Amino acid sequence: MTIERFHTNDRMSQIVIHNNTVYLAGQVASKAPGASVTDQTTAILDQIDGLLAEAGTDKSKILSATIWLCSMNDFSDMNAVWDVWSTGGNAPCRAAVESARLASADFNVEIGIIAAK
Repeated sequence: MTIERFHTNDRMSQIVIHNNTVYLAGQVASKAPGASVTDQTTAILDQIDGLLAEAGTDKSKILSATIWLCSMNDFSDMNAVWDVWSTGGNAPCRAAVESARLASADFNVEIGIIAAK
């Protein structure tokens, strides 16, 4: 059994690959802290594209996405960005949940991804 880990520290890995399945850590907009939900979602999806490419896959192979929002009032703003990004008939299973707090008050959106390789 082979497990590959990328961008790993003592706490976590950003990418883990096992049995041709790619797991991404929850992504926050590290390049857009404090920005609008629209801008944070855009930044996160760009990060996800990069991590999936590094793992040898792409968004067309996403199996599942979990989205955390600090407020469900931002659901439509997040979806406006998601819907442009998630095109081509490859929509994954998805859950969106409200979380009163994320790891930092600067972030209002976090997205976790599982994809096929």
